[in-house]
Amino acid sequence: MENFFVRYRNPMVLSAVLLAQLIGLATQLKRPVDARHPEAGSVRLIRLWAAAIITPGEKLLAWAEHGLNQAWHDYVNVIALRHENTALKSENERLRIEQARLADDATQAHRLQALLDFKEQFITRSVAAQVIGAGGTEQSRVLYIDKGSSDGLQPNMAVITPAGVVGKLRAVFPGSAQVLLMNDVNSGVGAILEKTRVYGVVKGKGSGEVALDHIMGDEKVERGEAVLTSGGDRIFPKGLPIGTVTDVSPGGDFFLNIKVKPAADLTRLEEVLVITEVQAAPPENAESGTQRAADILAQRLPGLKPKPPGNAPQVPGAQGPPQDTVPEETKPQ
Repeated sequence: MENFFVRYRNPMVLSAVLLAQLIGLATQLKRPVDARHPEAGSVRLIRLWAAAIITPGEKLLAWAEHGLNQAWHDYVNVIALRHENTALKSENERLRIEQARLADDATQAHRLQALLDFKEQFITRSVAAQVIGAGGTEQSRVLYIDKGSSDGLQPNMAVITPAGVVGKLRAVFPGSAQVLLMNDVNSGVGAILEKTRVYGVVKGKGSGEVALDHIMGDEKVERGEAVLTSGGDRIFPKGLPIGTVTDVSPGGDFFLNIKVKPAADLTRLEEVLVITEVQAAPPENAESGTQRAADILAQRLPGLKPKPPGNAPQVPGAQGPPQDTVPEETKPQ
């Protein structure tokens, strides 16, 4: 390093002297700020050189500072947006779950309302139950409900839905019960065809299908005809929907092979009604007291009219028992 300074000492000194003179001249000389506008004034040459040298660096520093500030601002915004996005996703999932729960509650409310309407339509005393399980095998066509003997249930009670017949109780426990579905091979429901009024028995098959048995081959049964309960089995009230005829073909032993599609979806049951008591409909004239015997005779024999009070003549052509055979309460007072 010492040899370098010794070798180039004279050029270096000369360069320093020239630089000092140049700086001295630059400090003394002035130059217009804008040649096109002399009135803008002038500035020393040294200042112009300094500005020309420093300005690019300042611009570079300003650009770097702006870039860093923008990057930091974007980074902070991205972090905030990520947190906000995560919060919105969580809120969206919560709202979706809440919506699904409300939709399920609404669906269940509609089903329960349908059960109540069905219960009011058919004058019966029944118990609403929730399905809590199904048979463990494919051949086992049974369900389990959350009501039992403590709720007044007994074996062989009818189980229905607003859509139609489900089955009957096979086993009853204190807090639950087993329902034998009507598509089980061990089931049987007394049935009647809605149009032809032909009686039969609806039974389940091994494949899970439902068939209407004991219909003679000479009977005319059409596809789409409704199958209702006949009430003859003393389990199901008369007139409940069982299903519709889907196929009719000749069978053996002079009977028809009739397939029935159940009215109730036996694979998607959640709530059911267990009929605990069938209530007889009240008499038509229960509110008006005991009917007069003459009114009953007049209804059953249209040609017979009750005798008006006093000595009014009887209607000519009226037929019926003699006057002395009419009960005492019908005689004029």
